[in-house]
Amino acid sequence: MNKFMQVLENVLLPVADKLNNNRYLTALRDGFMVALPLIIFGSIFVVLANLPFLDKLIGKDAYSTYQSALGPASAATLTIMGLFVIIGIGSKLTEHYGGESLYGGVAALAAFLILTPQTFEGVNGVIPTSSLGAQGMFVGILTAFIAAELYRFFTQRGWTLKMPNGVPDAVARSFSALIPITLTLSTFLIVRVIFEYLPYGSVQNFVYDVVQAPLTSLGSGLPATIVAVLLIQVFWFFGLHGQIIVNSVFDPIWYALANENLQAFQAGEELPHIVSKQFIDSFIVGMGGSGMTLAVILGIFIIGKSRQMKELGKIGAPAGLFNVNEPIIFGLPIIMNPLAFIPWLLAPVIVAVFTYFVMATGIVPPPTGVIVPWTTPTILNGALATNSWQGGVLQAVNIFIVFTIWWPFLRIMDKQYYELERSGEGSTDINKSA
Repeated sequence: MNKFMQVLENVLLPVADKLNNNRYLTALRDGFMVALPLIIFGSIFVVLANLPFLDKLIGKDAYSTYQSALGPASAATLTIMGLFVIIGIGSKLTEHYGGESLYGGVAALAAFLILTPQTFEGVNGVIPTSSLGAQGMFVGILTAFIAAELYRFFTQRGWTLKMPNGVPDAVARSFSALIPITLTLSTFLIVRVIFEYLPYGSVQNFVYDVVQAPLTSLGSGLPATIVAVLLIQVFWFFGLHGQIIVNSVFDPIWYALANENLQAFQAGEELPHIVSKQFIDSFIVGMGGSGMTLAVILGIFIIGKSRQMKELGKIGAPAGLFNVNEPIIFGLPIIMNPLAFIPWLLAPVIVAVFTYFVMATGIVPPPTGVIVPWTTPTILNGALATNSWQGGVLQAVNIFIVFTIWWPFLRIMDKQYYELERSGEGSTDINKSA
């Protein structure tokens, strides 16, 4: 076991370190964080606009008026979430280079809008909202990266206007950004013109057909989901924040899938995807945190005899109810603990497979695409994500599955702690006694 762990450590830690420090993945992650409050705001009003049985209580006409009144909340946030992500990525990447983050963000947004077709159903000057949401997500991300790099390149070359002393700072910064932004946006305008003479017609169509559609299809499948879940668990086992590392790569795919589900849900159509952002966040992470450690806390309360286990349960339970599990990860411990390695990796994979097939068979509806805040307690989390009581029941079943897998391993850990305490040695790191 020690040799196996040593091999994993030697192979994975350097990879994880490079991913964690990659400026593009960092900007991508932070860009989504910029958009997250707006996405959650829109999701809350989608839930409120689609409360179960409300149409039966107030009548169809009143229900339609009610939905129309709340509709702008999601239309101005979730439907065009790509715009906020683009601004976030452009600003964060520019900030990484020490530039004016605000101008990097707006340059990225303007570049994306230049590339976006501005014709809808034969009407000029109209941008379809689908281009600003799921369908335009990948081209938006790529545009933000390139726009920020071009803005940095022109700025660092000194191609700026320098204002004389005494000019207000805000005015000086604005004129300083004029030439870099002009050159950046001119580059994207040239690209747009070129693509208008190519078979695809636009950069949006090219990226969607060649890049986004294949990646989305791959990311929506069970094999890719299992790989992502395993990587999250392995990185965490070695003390690295697996969720942040893996989400940096998979979030664009998962958010695009969630947005397509949301559009279908709002249109009253069948949801196209099982795997999405909320599949991961609600049915893997949303049950006590990464590794679904709410079940571990439950096991500690049931079988814990050692003083260390009992105290850990008291400390970890309040945070675990809101999906914060650092007390368990570092207190049990899970990190670098050979006894925790098997259940830590096995439980999330089994739950992911079980959840996928339960949703695929129609027993539980897939997530609607509504982004539920990750701190939402279990059961409520699943119900909100699927807009059904079945989602909450599924989370309860998943907790039982995780609890069953962890049971024998927790008993061994608790026994070792208990014997150490009885022998007077006190509570020590279980890794030393394993």
